[in-house]
Amino acid sequence: MPREGRFFDYFNAHAEQVALASEQLVALMSASLDDMPAIVATIDEIETRADKITHDTVALLHTTFITPFDRDAIHSLINTLDDIVDSIQDVAEGISLYNIRRLTPDAVQMAELTHSCTVRVKQIVSLLDSMEHASDILRTCREIEQLESDVDRVMRSALSRVFRDEREPLQVIKMKAIYEGLEKISDYCEDVSKVVEGIVLENA
Repeated sequence: MPREGRFFDYFNAHAEQVALASEQLVALMSASLDDMPAIVATIDEIETRADKITHDTVALLHTTFITPFDRDAIHSLINTLDDIVDSIQDVAEGISLYNIRRLTPDAVQMAELTHSCTVRVKQIVSLLDSMEHASDILRTCREIEQLESDVDRVMRSALSRVFRDEREPLQVIKMKAIYEGLEKISDYCEDVSKVVEGIVLENA
């Protein structure tokens, strides 16, 4: 059996899809109605690529005798990365299915904050192949946790504003779903940071 396999290649490839998907989500927030379908389709393609990477990683895990770190941590990391992309796809499809024609500044801000989270997720994953980067990884994990708190704060304000100011009940329901979906993306980013932090603390 192979000693380690190409786990770090798969982690980096998946984290790249995470960052690409969130970048497309930010673009979707300011896109015209005519451009939205193409962006949603691009996110769907990214999600398909991410799914394949997840499948290949799990398959490799089953055929590798000695892994670079704990097997459960490998499984948790790749699946939580996949959760981020799935959540981004859910938000994008929600915007399309709900036929949302006007996204709020709060939604745009939340999307930008979640993109900042995913960029940092990509950073910590790229550094994971060497415990010499432990301090940089842990510092970036703390940044992800702070950004997740920022997303929570913006969401609370956004929900308060939409319930107070929005006159169309259907728009309230739609935006509540979008806000909650965006918040879930940041939650999964924080989950990745916790998995990575655990790996570092155990192996550094």
